[in-house]
Amino acid sequence: MGKARNIGIDVKPPERECDDPNCPFHGRLPVRGKVLEGRVVSVKPLKTVIVEREYFHYVPKYERYERRRSKIAAHKPPCMEVKVGDKVKIAECRRLSKTKAFVVIEVMKE
Repeated sequence: MGKARNIGIDVKPPERECDDPNCPFHGRLPVRGKVLEGRVVSVKPLKTVIVEREYFHYVPKYERYERRRSKIAAHKPPCMEVKVGDKVKIAECRRLSKTKAFVVIEVMKE
């Protein structure tokens, strides 16, 4: 296939190649919108990872912050090596299924 294409986000492209049409680097999937970071908590669904992200939410009544978490399903292209516990960067894309609207674009170093 050749070189990985530029997806418009400053990330290191994967070394492996794949023939997945839903890969932003080797397929035709455009990424746009939000770019989030989180930790992988599950890789059990086929071609999918579940990413949990923690964030703070301000509660005006108490003038304090509370810690919240959300789980996001993201598409995992075959060229990405992802394990449970890895920190990943995911980007928004068009909806790929009922629950997936993000794709893994980078596995970050710990």
